Formats: sequence, C-alpha cells, structure tokens
Amino acid sequence: MSEGKPNMRRAAISDVSFGSGVTIIEPVNLYGCEIGEGCFIGPFVEIQKGVRIGPRCKVQSHAFICELVEIGEDCFISHGAMFVNDLFRIGGPARGNKSLWQSTKLGNHVSIGTNATILPVTICDNVVVGAGSVVTKHITKPGIYAGNPARFLRPPTSDFLRHENSLR
Repeated sequence: MSEGKPNMRRAAISDVSFGSGVTIIEPVNLYGCEIGEGCFIGPFVEIQKGVRIGPRCKVQSHAFICELVEIGEDCFISHGAMFVNDLFRIGGPARGNKSLWQSTKLGNHVSIGTNATILPVTICDNVVVGAGSVVTKHITKPGIYAGNPARFLRPPTSDFLRHENSLR
C-alpha cells in the first residue's frame, strides 16, 4: 500500500459581505455569504454561499448554515445548530444537484437552541426552538417549540415579547 499526501485545505473567509461592527472568532469557514451589521460569529462555524444573515444576530460555535438559508434580524443560533437543504428526495444525497435542494427562512427574533436541526422550512417572527429539536414543518405562529419533530408548547410570554420589542 503506497502512502499519499492528503489534499489539505484551510478554513477561510472568502467573498463575504460584512455590515459594520461584525465580530468573528476564528477558526471559521465563511464564503459567498452576507453577514449583517453588529453580528457575532463564534468559532468553528461554517456559513455557506448565498446565506443572508440579518443585523444583530449571534451564531454560536459549531453551527452549520448551508446554502439557501436566510436569517432575519436579532436572531440567535446556538451551539451546534444545523441547517439542512437536502431532504434526500431521491433516496440519497442530491450529490450537488441543487435543483433538489430547498430553502429555509427565519423571521426576526428567532432563537434556535443547542443542537437543533432545521430542515427546509419557514419560521415566523418571535419563535424559540428548544435544544435538540428537529423542525420539520413551517412555523407560522409565534411561540416556544420543542421535540422531534418540534411541536408548539406555548405562546411567548409577554416579558419575552416586551424584551424583543425593546431591542428594535
């Protein structure tokens, strides 16, 4: 058995549009995306081509945000959160066939818990998705959601809404 050398590549920041006041903790892999003003991006995060992140969002360590994701203003993406754009509609991965991919859109003031998985859906404003949840369907009503699949637990508290409105 002959030994070869691996094709080594480094995490990088390439072709990214940044708003003012963005903070990034390296290492990260960001390419072809837009990051709004005042955002925080933690270490070991990957944000892929075409992703748009609105102002004042926080993306914590080890999060993965794939192509075709749009995130609104004042959102929080916790540690290890994963976004998916390929639902294996042909019984396996699309293998680069982007026509099989689907998009995800988060409204404003959305918080995604640690290790949550977000499939291609739309999530309205003022939603909290609990840690470890798997969001498989559109969320059209503000509130707290958790589980696998994620289900509505309760409406947001008036304190939550008052705090979110004070940030605007």
